[in-house]
Amino acid sequence: MDLDLAQVHAFVRAAEESHFGRAAAGLSISQQALSKRIARLESVLGTALFLRTGQGVELTRAGHRFLEPARQTLAAADRAVAAARDEHRPLRVDVWGHLYAPMRTLAQVAAGSDAPPLELGHGRDLPSVAAALLRGDIDAAFGRVHPPLPAGLTHRLVRLEPVDAVLSADHPLADASALRPEQLRGSLLWAPATLDRLDFLHRFAERFGIRDHAEGTNLGLDGFLADLAADPRRFSLIPADVPLPHIPGIRSVPLVEPTPLYAWSLLWCGRGPRHLPALLSALAGEAGRSRWLEYDPARDWLPEPQAASGVRLDR
Repeated sequence: MDLDLAQVHAFVRAAEESHFGRAAAGLSISQQALSKRIARLESVLGTALFLRTGQGVELTRAGHRFLEPARQTLAAADRAVAAARDEHRPLRVDVWGHLYAPMRTLAQVAAGSDAPPLELGHGRDLPSVAAALLRGDIDAAFGRVHPPLPAGLTHRLVRLEPVDAVLSADHPLADASALRPEQLRGSLLWAPATLDRLDFLHRFAERFGIRDHAEGTNLGLDGFLADLAADPRRFSLIPADVPLPHIPGIRSVPLVEPTPLYAWSLLWCGRGPRHLPALLSALAGEAGRSRWLEYDPARDWLPEPQAASGVRLDR
């Protein structure tokens, strides 16, 4: 059976939009043309892929089964075209978790002679980056991975970074040389978004009994920390190697017993792009030199399931 990629693309876009009109607009074709492509695809497959509703469309059971393989087919086709056109094209890598400066790690690795050339982009969050990988818009991605991940995606842990508490200078604990996480009970966890969207901060708060929290706006580290400094109860968590801006009224204090670790991973779709092994090798080399993957469960804290499985993958 020969699949028409234009028909498959029309199906995937319609499935993502749950609406033929919006899908057609996104593909810059008429709704009639999109409907015809999907009707032909359904004819080739011998089954309906969509149910029409009053508000748009929804997938049939066959449509749900077909969606992920269809995305992977489009991604593979895009990689094949890119490889044929320019074998020296840089790896397109999106990053997410911008408040924690993920580009620091990739920039450090990219400076090495063994790393492939990288073209770094910006992803809004893990779901948007995962969708871009499945569509084939990017080759790989970098940030903190947490379940659930869509089928077809693979990740490898490449760095565990200690996390510090950043507090208002007027916080009662601001002058401590080190803090245990439970000492922050009674303080206000200042977050860049609601906790249900921030897996690491959410799990930290649950594990160490931080009951009070509030969210600001994630318009960059400078503004986030300036707002933190305005309230003597506030604190947040920032990876220890993130260069903090020169903002008066904040203090950074190491966390110990245990030390929380922020897990950075590389994420890709299917077998990954041709240069992926070189990038993984460069990351592993830097991890060895900089001791990025050191983890002692008696001393350090990782959210589950990373404490159970993520570290073992790379040791």
